[in-house]
Amino acid sequence: MGDGFLTRWQGDPLSALLGTENSAMFLDVIFERDFCLSRAPATDRFAGLVTLADVDRIVTGTDLKDGDIVLANAGSGHTDAGAYVDGGGFIDRAAIARFYREGATVIVNQAQRFLPALGQLCQGMEHIFSCHVQTNLYLTPPGQQGFATHFDNHDVFVIQVEGEKAWRLLGVPLDLPFRGEKFDSTAHASGELREEFTLHAGDCLYVPRGMMHDAATSGDAPSLHITVGLINKTWADLLLEAVAEAALRLPDLRSSLPPGFARGDFDRTAARTTLTNLLQQLAANVTLDPALDLLIDQHIRSRAALNAGSLMDRARPIAPDEPLVRVAEAAARLAREGDGWCLIVPGGDADFPAEAGAVLARAVGGGACTLAELCVVAGGQMSDDAVEDLTRRLMDYGLLRRAAMGN
Repeated sequence: MGDGFLTRWQGDPLSALLGTENSAMFLDVIFERDFCLSRAPATDRFAGLVTLADVDRIVTGTDLKDGDIVLANAGSGHTDAGAYVDGGGFIDRAAIARFYREGATVIVNQAQRFLPALGQLCQGMEHIFSCHVQTNLYLTPPGQQGFATHFDNHDVFVIQVEGEKAWRLLGVPLDLPFRGEKFDSTAHASGELREEFTLHAGDCLYVPRGMMHDAATSGDAPSLHITVGLINKTWADLLLEAVAEAALRLPDLRSSLPPGFARGDFDRTAARTTLTNLLQQLAANVTLDPALDLLIDQHIRSRAALNAGSLMDRARPIAPDEPLVRVAEAAARLAREGDGWCLIVPGGDADFPAEAGAVLARAVGGGACTLAELCVVAGGQMSDDAVEDLTRRLMDYGLLRRAAMGN
């Protein structure tokens, strides 16, 4: 795990990617507003994330299936998957090598599944942005270009690892596109050239969604970069959930649409009045907390536990006075569930009896604690063995760790 329990990719990923000065103003000034280019203080700034040898090992030594690998060439577009996926749905390794030799860009999707360091980077970014984060690897031969000019419908950080890539940034034809809004070359103009530069090993570029761009390998070596994609929730997502929650309390929202509304002769006059009235009801009845809690719980459940070392640590006893630390980067939410408690954690929910409430609140609430202190907090409502079992479960979920593990 490096020098501490959390790597630099988990503990302070924005500084690791953009440098201290850029990261300090990123969320307030740059995010979703403008691009950000961070030049390398050293070419090995991203050492340990991925190498060309790693990509070769993944492609040639892993049983990959359709969708794990995509080929792209700006001249011919995506190579049809049928040309490199066999009848069983597995990637044909020889076909990938041939198409790459002929100029195609090899894209490894969701690369965090194969490389622990990329998984740690995703976990760190997920803690900052409260969204799903994914990494794709792009290996482009010398003098080639994977995609023609386009925009992405999610924000990206481009981490140049090996080689060089010449980039162009252009206009923003669609401001903050939804996840489902795809680039259409017939509808979205590129706009005027805004910036032109070359990314070298150790450089990092942030591009907000909707900004047109293209990139081609420069120099006589292949280019390898990581694209870190942020799959953010929007205010529209929150509003949809808030309206759904309000509908549980407002019968008018659950009324059927007027009979015959789909007919060509349907008169919409009364429907417009009804919609206006419903919106007024919503304005007075929509509340933030239930909808936001729902999105929070969905986010937490879909994360991976920060519990590295838990298997090796299984048999080691917990001394009563041993300091235990709440891992701030590990997401969780404690909620009342009937007569007991529900702890929303990565991977799902953990149910606890009512008498565990005080111990859970103390352990999950933050700050250091000890097993002896948690037994005192239990106040006789739980046995010492039960408190220790609860503590072990929190360590399994990555919410608590031994202070001696570092960081």
